[in-house]
Amino acid sequence: MNDVNNNLLLKPVNPVGIVGYGAYVPRYRLPASEVARVWTNGQTALPIKEKSVPGLDEDVATMSIEAARNAMSRANISPAELRAVWVGSESHPYAVKPTSTLVAEAIGAVPNVQAADWQFACKAGTEAMVAAIGFVGSGMARYAMAIGMDTAQGRPGDALEYTAGAGGAAFVLGPADESLAIIDATYSFVTDTPDFWRRAYAKYPEHGQRFTGEPAYFKHIMEAAQALMEATHTSAADYKYAVFHQPNTKFPQRVASMLGFTKEQIAAGLLVPVIGNTYAGAAIIGLTAILDIAEPGDRVLMVSFGSGAGSDAFAITVADAIRERRDRAPRTQDYIARRTLIDYATYARYRGKITMK
Repeated sequence: MNDVNNNLLLKPVNPVGIVGYGAYVPRYRLPASEVARVWTNGQTALPIKEKSVPGLDEDVATMSIEAARNAMSRANISPAELRAVWVGSESHPYAVKPTSTLVAEAIGAVPNVQAADWQFACKAGTEAMVAAIGFVGSGMARYAMAIGMDTAQGRPGDALEYTAGAGGAAFVLGPADESLAIIDATYSFVTDTPDFWRRAYAKYPEHGQRFTGEPAYFKHIMEAAQALMEATHTSAADYKYAVFHQPNTKFPQRVASMLGFTKEQIAAGLLVPVIGNTYAGAAIIGLTAILDIAEPGDRVLMVSFGSGAGSDAFAITVADAIRERRDRAPRTQDYIARRTLIDYATYARYRGKITMK
């Protein structure tokens, strides 16, 4: 990249890193074979093994609180020290009432805190992270929390129903010298590409079929990742791990190969086969799984994607504090291993797909 483009990197004045992180995945699992059994008599190639489904008492607010508490346990700071709690999602429980205030209240961060909900389809979580990095890096806050969380969505019988899972992650951003992972740089790439949308009052989202691939997912992730790597003078070989937004199993594997990453580099963060696409939490929950096993000095590339469309790319270096902090809260794989299988009828009941007048 030239010098002008290098200046487009989003680097804060003061170095920022991840002080604490936490994930949450509901225990219920719907096998993809159950969806195929109901809608195609089993005559469909299955894009994933199974997906996570929220229970009757779970929504974006309750799941965000669990992830936030895990992140605070690892950060080991007082909730009163947070100056922002931001929740990114496309399935907030209220159309008008913030999820962020519920989370802030539950973790004890109120009243001296900035709170807001974020929306940018599947990159709402990383959007909140970038804002938190800027908030901390500018000196306006010492600590800020960013969350990406979603519940399973998908029209009955639609392709999305196979992969639309639930879960996400929370991050406490703070000074780099207190962090378990340093944010070296970020870069964002967005265009007006209407590949996926949900109109007001519509229950289920719509998608542009194959249009969601080349002009949307691949273009934006490739542009963001390549720009970040060129500006930071890195290549795929410089990173121990990489995680990309994962709407299905094939897309992240393909884009990783296009960028020069191996299957081994993305294996730890590729969670979609067993929990589905967690939308705003898809890339960042993959990052939590990587942080659960990474060692000091390891470098991580994370690139999200949100329909509409855009990508946020992050270059991250794991710090020494990772070793003593990660076991202060459940690991991501602990939530994935904690699973209860359900059938399609139970899933339909839990997700409100059966309505009675």
